[in-house]
Amino acid sequence: MSEALELDGKNAEQVIEQVKRYLLGLQDNICQTLELADGQGQFVEDSWQREEGGGGRSRVMKNGAVIEQGGVNFSHVHGTQMPASATANRPQLAGRNFQAMGVSLVIHPHNPYIPTSHANVRFFIAEKEGEAPIWWFGGGFDLTPFYPFKDDVVHWHNTAKKLCAPFGEDVYSTYKEWCDKYFFLKHRNETRGVGGLFFDDLNDWGFEQSFAFMQAVGNGYLDAYIPIVEKRKETPYGERERDFQLYRRGRYVEFNLVYDRGTLFGLQTGGRTESILMSMPPLARWEYCYSPAPGSAEAKLADWLKPIKW
Repeated sequence: MSEALELDGKNAEQVIEQVKRYLLGLQDNICQTLELADGQGQFVEDSWQREEGGGGRSRVMKNGAVIEQGGVNFSHVHGTQMPASATANRPQLAGRNFQAMGVSLVIHPHNPYIPTSHANVRFFIAEKEGEAPIWWFGGGFDLTPFYPFKDDVVHWHNTAKKLCAPFGEDVYSTYKEWCDKYFFLKHRNETRGVGGLFFDDLNDWGFEQSFAFMQAVGNGYLDAYIPIVEKRKETPYGERERDFQLYRRGRYVEFNLVYDRGTLFGLQTGGRTESILMSMPPLARWEYCYSPAPGSAEAKLADWLKPIKW
């Protein structure tokens, strides 16, 4: 990541407003589309303000027909002091005012045959009078199935590959590999799910191209996820599948609380705790030394929890 870059002839206020308009529209579109797919549940909006500057609007659906709990959050925070999570590897940010904005979502379905999904897109800019701004984009999406179907996972990755193609032949492979590495639980020696895309510190393409890629990822999430939901939402399941789903949700909690940068950044910047932790599943369980029966559908999940070329 370059330390400071021009904004393709625009000033900081222009790009901040441009990105914010897109993100607010993205939140609207994702919520509306997920409500249609659910057929019953609705997102309830909860607006909030941050004492140090900024705020956001959190939208959460509870106990829908398909979605047990899901959150789609927009936030735009600003301040004069960066948290340790942002400055640890970026000492050039010291002494700069910052603004961070993004849309982040996690969907936890009732049916264990529908994967949990996560996506986020974000923009960060830090300014200092008399110097060029430091800015970048980040984001991605990833899929966490409990009972994986190969055609679902291939569809997910093909969607990611197609949206990356206009930006370079190596973009998908680079960000797919980054996703596999990022969503890896070292203490469990397994990936959180079957991956997708993860990118950060993106600015070396210039503002317009970097912003276009962030939009492609944000828009591509629904293309990747909704067909899977529609295909699997009527699949019958019982107590066994539900118990396994809740057990595997525990891994999701472990990752978000131990490794996730967004969770750490939000808490360290004094963000709204309820909104930051809306990514947690409504129910989860842990079981000491659990091991699925050899040859069972539950045991087969382990074969998927590693980087795979789809």
